[in-house]
Amino acid sequence: MIVSTYPDNAAAGHCIGREEALDLLLNADLHSMGMKADRIRRNLHPENVVSFVVDRNVNYTNICDSRCAFCAFYRDKGADDAYVLRREEIFAKIAELVAHGGTQLLMQGGLNPDLKIGFFEELFREIKARFPTIQNHSLSPAEVVSIATNSDLTLDETLLRLKGAGLDSIPGGGAEILVDEVRAGISPKKIGWRRWADVMLKAAALGMPTTATMMFGSREKPEDIVEHLFRVRELQAAGASFTAFIPWTYQPGNTELGGTSASGVEYLKVLALSRIVLDNIPNLQASWVTQGGKMAQVALFFGANDLGGTMLEENVVAAAGCSFRMSRDEMIALIRGAGFRAVQRTTTYRIVREFPL
Repeated sequence: MIVSTYPDNAAAGHCIGREEALDLLLNADLHSMGMKADRIRRNLHPENVVSFVVDRNVNYTNICDSRCAFCAFYRDKGADDAYVLRREEIFAKIAELVAHGGTQLLMQGGLNPDLKIGFFEELFREIKARFPTIQNHSLSPAEVVSIATNSDLTLDETLLRLKGAGLDSIPGGGAEILVDEVRAGISPKKIGWRRWADVMLKAAALGMPTTATMMFGSREKPEDIVEHLFRVRELQAAGASFTAFIPWTYQPGNTELGGTSASGVEYLKVLALSRIVLDNIPNLQASWVTQGGKMAQVALFFGANDLGGTMLEENVVAAAGCSFRMSRDEMIALIRGAGFRAVQRTTTYRIVREFPL
Protein backbone atom coordinates (compact mmCIF):
# COMPACT_ATOMS: atom_id res chain seq x y z
CA MET A 1 0.00 0.00 0.00
CA ILE A 2 1.52 3.31 -1.13
CA VAL A 3 -1.32 5.81 -0.69
CA SER A 4 0.71 8.16 1.50
CA THR A 5 2.94 9.03 -1.45
CA TYR A 6 0.15 10.24 -3.73
CA PRO A 7 0.06 14.00 -4.42
CA ASP A 8 -3.30 15.72 -4.01
CA ASN A 9 -3.93 16.62 -7.65
CA ALA A 10 -2.46 17.26 -11.06
CA ALA A 11 -1.24 20.68 -9.90
CA ALA A 12 1.35 18.80 -7.88
CA GLY A 13 2.71 17.44 -11.16
CA HIS A 14 1.08 14.02 -10.95
CA CYS A 15 -2.12 12.60 -12.45
CA ILE A 16 -3.22 9.53 -10.54
CA GLY A 17 -3.30 6.31 -12.57
CA ARG A 18 -5.64 3.32 -12.55
CA GLU A 19 -3.43 1.17 -10.31
CA GLU A 20 -3.02 3.93 -7.74
CA ALA A 21 -6.76 4.68 -7.80
CA LEU A 22 -7.66 1.04 -7.22
CA ASP A 23 -5.20 0.86 -4.33
CA LEU A 24 -6.85 3.91 -2.78
CA LEU A 25 -10.32 2.43 -3.15
CA LEU A 26 -9.33 -0.94 -1.70
CA ASN A 27 -6.81 0.03 0.96
CA ALA A 28 -7.00 3.67 2.02
CA ASP A 29 -8.89 4.48 5.18
CA LEU A 30 -11.98 6.68 4.90
CA HIS A 31 -10.49 9.58 6.87
CA SER A 32 -7.36 9.92 4.74
CA MET A 33 -9.34 9.74 1.51
CA GLY A 34 -11.72 12.38 2.77
CA MET A 35 -8.88 14.70 3.71
CA LYS A 36 -7.24 14.26 0.31
CA ALA A 37 -10.49 14.91 -1.58
CA ASP A 38 -11.34 17.88 0.63
CA ARG A 39 -7.98 19.53 -0.07
CA ILE A 40 -8.56 19.15 -3.80
CA ARG A 41 -12.08 20.53 -3.48
CA ARG A 42 -10.84 23.59 -1.56
CA ASN A 43 -8.08 24.20 -4.11
CA LEU A 44 -10.63 24.10 -6.91
CA HIS A 45 -13.27 26.10 -5.04
CA PRO A 46 -11.53 28.37 -2.52
CA GLU A 47 -14.52 30.71 -2.25
CA ASN A 48 -16.09 28.48 0.47
CA VAL A 49 -19.46 28.13 -1.28
CA VAL A 50 -21.71 25.18 -2.04
CA SER A 51 -24.03 25.49 -5.01
CA PHE A 52 -27.42 24.09 -5.96
CA VAL A 53 -29.96 24.52 -8.75
CA VAL A 54 -33.73 24.84 -8.42
CA ASP A 55 -35.09 22.26 -10.84
CA ARG A 56 -37.75 19.71 -11.58
CA ASN A 57 -37.59 16.20 -12.98
CA VAL A 58 -40.46 15.59 -15.40
CA ASN A 59 -40.71 11.95 -16.43
CA TYR A 60 -42.67 12.26 -19.67
CA THR A 61 -43.18 8.50 -20.05
CA ASN A 62 -42.54 5.35 -18.04
CA ILE A 63 -42.92 3.01 -21.02
CA CYS A 64 -39.54 1.46 -21.71
CA ASP A 65 -38.26 -1.34 -23.92
CA SER A 66 -34.93 -1.52 -22.10
CA ARG A 67 -36.36 -3.16 -18.96
CA CYS A 68 -33.19 -2.73 -16.91
CA ALA A 69 -32.97 -5.15 -13.98
CA PHE A 70 -32.04 -2.34 -11.56
CA CYS A 71 -35.01 -0.11 -12.47
CA ALA A 72 -38.31 -0.01 -10.57
CA PHE A 73 -39.75 2.84 -12.66
CA TYR A 74 -40.28 1.33 -16.11
CA ARG A 75 -43.54 -0.20 -17.37
CA ASP A 76 -44.42 -2.28 -20.41
CA LYS A 77 -46.62 -0.57 -22.96
CA GLY A 78 -49.77 -2.48 -22.02
CA ALA A 79 -49.45 -2.04 -18.24
CA ASP A 80 -52.35 -0.42 -16.40
CA ASP A 81 -50.11 2.32 -15.03
CA ALA A 82 -48.11 2.96 -18.21
CA TYR A 83 -48.29 6.56 -19.40
CA VAL A 84 -47.15 9.30 -21.73
CA LEU A 85 -47.79 12.72 -20.23
CA ARG A 86 -50.00 15.10 -22.18
CA ARG A 87 -48.35 18.37 -23.17
CA GLU A 88 -50.62 20.40 -20.92
CA GLU A 89 -49.56 18.27 -17.96
CA ILE A 90 -45.92 18.94 -18.79
CA PHE A 91 -46.51 22.69 -19.20
CA ALA A 92 -48.33 22.85 -15.87
CA LYS A 93 -45.37 21.19 -14.16
CA ILE A 94 -42.93 23.66 -15.76
CA ALA A 95 -45.12 26.61 -14.81
CA GLU A 96 -44.99 25.46 -11.19
CA LEU A 97 -41.19 25.21 -11.45
CA VAL A 98 -40.98 28.80 -12.73
CA ALA A 99 -43.26 29.95 -9.89
CA HIS A 100 -40.76 28.44 -7.44
CA GLY A 101 -37.87 30.39 -8.99
CA GLY A 102 -36.56 27.37 -10.88
CA THR A 103 -34.18 27.54 -13.82
CA GLN A 104 -33.63 23.91 -14.88
CA LEU A 105 -35.97 21.38 -16.46
CA LEU A 106 -34.80 17.77 -16.47
CA MET A 107 -37.01 15.68 -18.75
CA GLN A 108 -36.24 11.98 -18.81
CA GLY A 109 -38.31 8.91 -19.48
CA GLY A 110 -38.28 5.36 -20.72
CA LEU A 111 -37.11 4.22 -24.13
CA ASN A 112 -40.57 4.36 -25.65
CA PRO A 113 -40.59 3.00 -29.23
CA ASP A 114 -43.64 5.06 -30.16
CA LEU A 115 -41.97 8.43 -29.50
CA LYS A 116 -40.14 9.76 -32.54
CA ILE A 117 -38.26 12.97 -33.26
CA GLY A 118 -41.42 14.94 -34.09
CA PHE A 119 -42.83 14.40 -30.59
CA PHE A 120 -39.76 15.98 -29.01
CA GLU A 121 -39.32 18.76 -31.58
CA GLU A 122 -42.89 20.00 -31.12
CA LEU A 123 -42.70 19.68 -27.34
CA PHE A 124 -39.32 21.40 -26.99
CA ARG A 125 -40.26 24.27 -29.31
CA GLU A 126 -43.37 24.99 -27.30
CA ILE A 127 -41.47 24.76 -24.00
CA LYS A 128 -38.93 27.28 -25.29
CA ALA A 129 -41.70 29.60 -26.50
CA ARG A 130 -43.66 29.43 -23.22
CA PHE A 131 -40.74 29.33 -20.80
CA PRO A 132 -37.75 31.08 -22.44
CA THR A 133 -35.77 31.41 -19.18
CA ILE A 134 -35.79 27.67 -18.44
CA GLN A 135 -32.75 25.54 -19.35
CA ASN A 136 -33.96 22.40 -21.06
CA HIS A 137 -31.47 19.91 -19.62
CA SER A 138 -33.04 16.69 -20.85
CA LEU A 139 -32.73 13.24 -22.44
CA SER A 140 -30.05 10.76 -21.47
CA PRO A 141 -27.74 9.41 -24.19
CA ALA A 142 -29.81 6.20 -24.29
CA GLU A 143 -32.93 8.25 -24.99
CA VAL A 144 -31.18 10.20 -27.75
CA VAL A 145 -30.11 6.94 -29.40
CA SER A 146 -33.64 5.55 -29.00
CA ILE A 147 -35.12 8.62 -30.68
CA ALA A 148 -32.65 8.30 -33.55
CA THR A 149 -33.48 4.60 -34.00
CA ASN A 150 -37.25 5.14 -33.81
CA SER A 151 -37.00 7.97 -36.36
CA ASP A 152 -34.58 6.32 -38.84
CA LEU A 153 -32.10 9.15 -38.29
CA THR A 154 -28.38 9.26 -37.64
CA LEU A 155 -27.17 10.33 -34.24
CA ASP A 156 -25.79 13.56 -35.72
CA GLU A 157 -29.12 14.39 -37.38
CA THR A 158 -31.00 13.67 -34.17
CA LEU A 159 -28.80 15.86 -31.98
CA LEU A 160 -28.91 18.73 -34.48
CA ARG A 161 -32.70 18.62 -34.68
CA LEU A 162 -33.14 18.35 -30.91
CA LYS A 163 -30.81 21.27 -30.33
CA GLY A 164 -32.59 23.29 -32.99
CA ALA A 165 -35.91 22.61 -31.29
CA GLY A 166 -34.70 23.85 -27.89
CA LEU A 167 -32.69 21.14 -26.15
CA ASP A 168 -30.00 23.13 -24.32
CA SER A 169 -27.90 20.49 -22.58
CA ILE A 170 -27.77 16.75 -21.90
CA PRO A 171 -27.59 15.05 -18.48
CA GLY A 172 -25.40 12.01 -17.97
CA GLY A 173 -28.10 9.53 -17.04
CA GLY A 174 -27.90 5.94 -18.16
CA ALA A 175 -24.16 5.73 -17.60
CA GLU A 176 -24.54 3.21 -14.77
CA ILE A 177 -21.07 1.64 -15.01
CA LEU A 178 -19.22 2.37 -18.25
CA VAL A 179 -18.00 -1.22 -18.58
CA ASP A 180 -19.95 -3.39 -21.00
CA GLU A 181 -19.44 -6.59 -19.01
CA VAL A 182 -21.32 -4.99 -16.12
CA ARG A 183 -23.94 -3.42 -18.38
CA ALA A 184 -24.64 -6.84 -19.93
CA GLY A 185 -25.73 -8.09 -16.51
CA ILE A 186 -27.89 -5.19 -15.35
CA SER A 187 -29.08 -3.47 -18.56
CA PRO A 188 -28.44 -5.78 -21.53
CA LYS A 189 -30.80 -3.94 -23.90
CA LYS A 190 -29.35 -0.49 -23.22
CA ILE A 191 -26.60 1.09 -25.31
CA GLY A 192 -23.00 0.12 -24.59
CA TRP A 193 -20.54 2.50 -23.01
CA ARG A 194 -18.99 3.56 -26.34
CA ARG A 195 -22.36 4.64 -27.70
CA TRP A 196 -22.99 6.61 -24.49
CA ALA A 197 -19.63 8.28 -24.99
CA ASP A 198 -20.39 8.96 -28.65
CA VAL A 199 -23.53 10.92 -27.76
CA MET A 200 -21.62 13.01 -25.23
CA LEU A 201 -18.75 13.83 -27.57
CA LYS A 202 -21.12 14.75 -30.41
CA ALA A 203 -23.20 16.94 -28.09
CA ALA A 204 -20.07 18.70 -26.90
CA ALA A 205 -19.02 19.31 -30.50
CA LEU A 206 -22.35 21.10 -31.00
CA GLY A 207 -21.61 23.35 -28.03
CA MET A 208 -23.99 21.62 -25.64
CA PRO A 209 -22.98 21.30 -21.97
CA THR A 210 -23.33 17.83 -20.44
CA THR A 211 -22.84 16.01 -17.14
CA ALA A 212 -21.62 12.51 -16.28
CA THR A 213 -22.98 10.10 -13.68
CA MET A 214 -22.18 6.73 -12.15
CA MET A 215 -24.58 4.31 -10.47
CA PHE A 216 -22.61 1.90 -8.30
CA GLY A 217 -23.38 -0.77 -5.74
CA SER A 218 -25.13 -3.30 -7.99
CA ARG A 219 -22.89 -5.97 -9.55
CA GLU A 220 -19.71 -4.14 -10.44
CA LYS A 221 -16.25 -4.81 -9.01
CA PRO A 222 -13.94 -2.14 -7.59
CA GLU A 223 -11.95 -2.36 -10.82
CA ASP A 224 -15.08 -1.42 -12.76
CA ILE A 225 -15.64 1.69 -10.64
CA VAL A 226 -12.08 2.76 -11.32
CA GLU A 227 -12.44 2.06 -15.04
CA HIS A 228 -15.63 4.14 -15.16
CA LEU A 229 -13.88 7.12 -13.57
CA PHE A 230 -10.94 6.95 -15.96
CA ARG A 231 -13.18 6.61 -19.00
CA VAL A 232 -15.02 9.75 -17.93
CA ARG A 233 -11.72 11.56 -17.38
CA GLU A 234 -10.42 10.42 -20.78
CA LEU A 235 -13.64 11.48 -22.53
CA GLN A 236 -13.33 14.93 -21.00
CA ALA A 237 -9.75 15.15 -22.24
CA ALA A 238 -10.96 14.10 -25.71
CA GLY A 239 -13.40 17.00 -25.96
CA ALA A 240 -16.42 16.20 -23.78
CA SER A 241 -18.25 19.05 -22.04
CA PHE A 242 -18.90 17.58 -18.59
CA THR A 243 -19.61 20.40 -16.14
CA ALA A 244 -20.11 18.01 -13.22
CA PHE A 245 -19.87 14.40 -12.12
CA ILE A 246 -22.58 12.76 -10.01
CA PRO A 247 -21.97 9.35 -8.41
CA TRP A 248 -25.01 7.74 -6.77
CA THR A 249 -25.83 4.41 -5.23
CA TYR A 250 -28.05 1.68 -6.66
CA GLN A 251 -31.41 1.46 -4.87
CA PRO A 252 -32.63 -2.17 -4.79
CA GLY A 253 -36.24 -1.69 -3.66
CA ASN A 254 -38.93 -3.05 -6.02
CA THR A 255 -36.34 -4.06 -8.63
CA GLU A 256 -35.77 -7.34 -10.44
CA LEU A 257 -32.07 -7.20 -9.56
CA GLY A 258 -32.66 -6.90 -5.81
CA GLY A 259 -29.73 -7.14 -3.43
CA THR A 260 -28.55 -4.38 -1.12
CA SER A 261 -27.34 -0.84 -1.60
CA ALA A 262 -23.81 0.39 -0.97
CA SER A 263 -23.10 1.56 2.58
CA GLY A 264 -22.51 5.15 3.57
CA VAL A 265 -18.80 4.46 3.97
CA GLU A 266 -18.64 2.98 0.47
CA TYR A 267 -20.47 5.99 -0.93
CA LEU A 268 -18.08 8.45 0.69
CA LYS A 269 -15.01 6.51 -0.50
CA VAL A 270 -16.24 6.46 -4.09
CA LEU A 271 -17.17 10.14 -3.89
CA ALA A 272 -13.71 11.02 -2.58
CA LEU A 273 -12.02 8.90 -5.24
CA SER A 274 -14.09 10.65 -7.89
CA ARG A 275 -12.73 14.01 -6.78
CA ILE A 276 -9.17 12.66 -6.72
CA VAL A 277 -9.33 11.08 -10.19
CA LEU A 278 -11.44 13.61 -12.10
CA ASP A 279 -8.96 16.45 -12.16
CA ASN A 280 -10.47 17.88 -15.37
CA ILE A 281 -14.11 18.08 -14.22
CA PRO A 282 -14.76 21.17 -12.10
CA ASN A 283 -17.78 20.15 -10.04
CA LEU A 284 -18.72 17.10 -7.98
CA GLN A 285 -22.31 16.65 -6.82
CA ALA A 286 -23.43 14.97 -3.61
CA SER A 287 -26.46 12.72 -4.11
CA TRP A 288 -28.85 13.74 -1.34
CA VAL A 289 -31.63 12.03 -3.34
CA THR A 290 -30.17 8.60 -2.55
CA GLN A 291 -28.19 9.41 0.60
CA GLY A 292 -30.39 11.89 2.48
CA GLY A 293 -29.53 15.31 3.81
CA LYS A 294 -27.19 14.33 6.64
CA MET A 295 -24.97 12.18 4.45
CA ALA A 296 -24.99 14.87 1.77
CA GLN A 297 -23.72 17.32 4.38
CA VAL A 298 -20.87 14.95 5.25
CA ALA A 299 -20.14 14.59 1.51
CA LEU A 300 -19.19 18.29 1.42
CA PHE A 301 -16.01 17.26 3.29
CA PHE A 302 -15.32 14.34 0.91
CA GLY A 303 -14.89 16.31 -2.30
CA ALA A 304 -18.38 17.49 -3.20
CA ASN A 305 -18.96 21.20 -3.84
CA ASP A 306 -22.52 21.00 -5.14
CA LEU A 307 -25.81 19.52 -3.95
CA GLY A 308 -27.43 19.21 -7.37
CA GLY A 309 -31.09 20.15 -7.65
CA THR A 310 -33.87 20.80 -5.19
CA MET A 311 -35.95 18.47 -7.40
CA LEU A 312 -39.47 19.75 -7.08
CA GLU A 313 -40.41 16.33 -8.43
CA GLU A 314 -38.54 13.00 -8.65
CA ASN A 315 -40.07 9.65 -9.58
CA VAL A 316 -37.37 7.22 -10.74
CA VAL A 317 -35.42 6.77 -7.50
CA ALA A 318 -38.67 7.09 -5.54
CA ALA A 319 -40.05 4.06 -7.41
CA ALA A 320 -37.30 2.01 -5.72
CA GLY A 321 -38.56 3.12 -2.31
CA CYS A 322 -36.02 5.92 -1.74
CA SER A 323 -37.97 9.14 -1.23
CA PHE A 324 -35.82 11.82 0.40
CA ARG A 325 -37.16 15.34 -0.14
CA MET A 326 -35.53 18.72 0.43
CA SER A 327 -36.85 22.24 -0.01
CA ARG A 328 -34.67 25.15 -1.05
CA ASP A 329 -34.68 26.52 2.50
CA GLU A 330 -33.70 23.12 3.91
CA MET A 331 -30.85 22.91 1.42
CA ILE A 332 -29.60 26.37 2.36
CA ALA A 333 -29.75 25.45 6.06
CA LEU A 334 -27.84 22.22 5.38
CA ILE A 335 -25.09 24.12 3.55
CA ARG A 336 -24.84 26.77 6.26
CA GLY A 337 -24.75 24.08 8.93
CA ALA A 338 -21.61 22.67 7.29
CA GLY A 339 -19.95 26.09 7.42
CA PHE A 340 -20.33 27.07 3.75
CA ARG A 341 -22.14 29.88 1.96
CA ALA A 342 -25.04 28.71 -0.20
CA VAL A 343 -25.43 29.92 -3.78
CA GLN A 344 -28.15 29.16 -6.29
CA ARG A 345 -26.76 28.43 -9.75
CA THR A 346 -27.92 27.68 -13.26
CA THR A 347 -27.29 24.40 -15.08
CA THR A 348 -23.98 25.81 -16.35
CA TYR A 349 -22.93 26.99 -12.87
CA ARG A 350 -23.62 30.69 -13.32
CA ILE A 351 -24.51 32.11 -9.89
CA VAL A 352 -27.96 33.69 -9.80
CA ARG A 353 -28.39 34.26 -6.07
CA GLU A 354 -26.24 34.20 -2.96
CA PHE A 355 -27.38 33.40 0.58
CA PRO A 356 -24.94 34.84 3.17
CA LEU A 357 -24.08 32.91 6.32
